[in-house]
Amino acid sequence: MEKIIVCVIPVFLLLIAAEFAYGYLRRRNTYRFADAVSSLSQGVISQLVALVTQLFQVGLYSIAYRAFAVFPAARFWQGALGWIAAIVMFDFFDYWLHRFGHENALGWAAHAVHHQSQDFNLSTALRQESTVALLGWIFYLPMAILGVEPEQFGIAGLVVLVYQFWIHTEHIGKLGWFDRVFSSPSNHRVHHAVNDQYLDKNYGGMLVIWDRMFGTFAEEKEAVVYGTRTPLNSWDPLWAIFSGYWQLAHAAAQMPRWQDRLKIWFKPPGWRPAGMAPYPPFDLDAARRRYDVQLPRTANVLAALQFLLLLMAASALLWIADEQSYLRLLVASAALLAGFWALGAFMQRRLGGALVLAIDLAAATVAAYALI
Repeated sequence: MEKIIVCVIPVFLLLIAAEFAYGYLRRRNTYRFADAVSSLSQGVISQLVALVTQLFQVGLYSIAYRAFAVFPAARFWQGALGWIAAIVMFDFFDYWLHRFGHENALGWAAHAVHHQSQDFNLSTALRQESTVALLGWIFYLPMAILGVEPEQFGIAGLVVLVYQFWIHTEHIGKLGWFDRVFSSPSNHRVHHAVNDQYLDKNYGGMLVIWDRMFGTFAEEKEAVVYGTRTPLNSWDPLWAIFSGYWQLAHAAAQMPRWQDRLKIWFKPPGWRPAGMAPYPPFDLDAARRRYDVQLPRTANVLAALQFLLLLMAASALLWIADEQSYLRLLVASAALLAGFWALGAFMQRRLGGALVLAIDLAAATVAAYALI
């Protein structure tokens, strides 16, 4: 599976370049350099984390399949209808996982990473979460019980994930009947919005019919404002991943009763117990102001080169992952993660170029030593 991802990466980058070129020529550019690099970094980091969390990615699913599958190795699953059924089922259960990620505070702490960008383009599609799998595997267990083999489960998930890449764009308008059945750019722009009427809508990955069936559909009408209601305001990849948990823990510490300190993790985001003052009203105009840090052109070039080197190193690690021990993968992934952290700190002007290069050299040395 990791080698498939490595082969797809150049395709994603070419399509991102094409979208940027199209927007630039049409004078409707939807990209900012640091934001795009931040999103792409999260995509790579999510794959590195997946290498060392295989138990949650496919391991527990495989255990459930071997122990409880009602129709294991049934011929139906190997035919065309079986593959279609597996993909549709994955999309259905993914709808409920996605909905959990918005309507439960703990789920949102994990899922918010994907929504933190205040831009909406193909790089946003690759801004994937790193910790959702720790809980998400539970939602797919019905597929294991029905007899969908782990390999087929993984490929079905990859199909649903790759499909969602193209719907992260502002350059494709409404598509008529297609918007009524499938997830589309128009439907997904709504999903990434912080506008009141769009909040927590259009969860479907491939099919939007789930949203129509379960009352979570909204049509795109007024202009969309992207991001999260508590803006990240940072290019730090580690803070992006863990900020939601920290904010939740901070809010729990303010609760007057221990029961509420526990409840807040399982209530909807922004929940407050009776007697506590509600959070201030959301200001949509304030959300329109996008976070940015201005860098000189030479610094942007250095950041781009650093990202490309980290991407190549991560791709090489993914390519040889099947041949490495868990400890080697853990050390090498941690070293590359340090490099991505340094890149984020550099784009925020918290680290100078020389220190970033020193961190990169140290990370490369550790990774190479771990894999020799």
